[in-house]
Amino acid sequence: MSEKDENIVNEDFNEAPESETSEAVSNKSSEKNQKRWYIVHTYSGYENKVKSNLEKRIEYMNMADKIFRVEVPQKTVTQIKGGRKLEKEEKIFPGYVLVEMIMDEDSWYVVRHTAGVTKFVGSAKKPIPAKESEIKKIIHRSTATTQKIEMDIKVGEKVRIVSGPFAEFVGDIMEVYPDKAKLRAMVSIFGRETPVELEYKQIQKL
Repeated sequence: MSEKDENIVNEDFNEAPESETSEAVSNKSSEKNQKRWYIVHTYSGYENKVKSNLEKRIEYMNMADKIFRVEVPQKTVTQIKGGRKLEKEEKIFPGYVLVEMIMDEDSWYVVRHTAGVTKFVGSAKKPIPAKESEIKKIIHRSTATTQKIEMDIKVGEKVRIVSGPFAEFVGDIMEVYPDKAKLRAMVSIFGRETPVELEYKQIQKL
């Protein structure tokens, strides 16, 4: 988060721009009384805090019949450092929170004036609901069992292969592909240097 954002965070979150008023969601909206997903922009790093704050406001202001779910899409990331596996939750879309709600003056006010919320995605006068198909993909990504593995390795280091056809061999890392959790290493097989591609889960750093 930039220094500018940090200064803003210390100010009153609840103060909305004058141009952005509850008129944005007047009863003229064709979306009235329809339960839809909306995307809310937050200060970076405050996504979970916004979720907690909003859920408390929903309960306190008796808005459970208009605001149904608040989600911060996350995925599990496995980091391997010093031979140890550490799991952490990583946000899929930093700076955004998903809210399933019926949009009207009251529900707009409750969400928009929650501490940490900066705006709805869409124009200031009319929040735009997200496509149901897009939300399903996002929710699926956050609940999928597949894990992204991060490993503290670099070119030139040695690794021991612990599984697969080259198990127990030692190789020298030639290339690293962190986005795929893979690497290419040079392994001596029968006295001949052979490049092999390996997944992070197949190796152990020496």
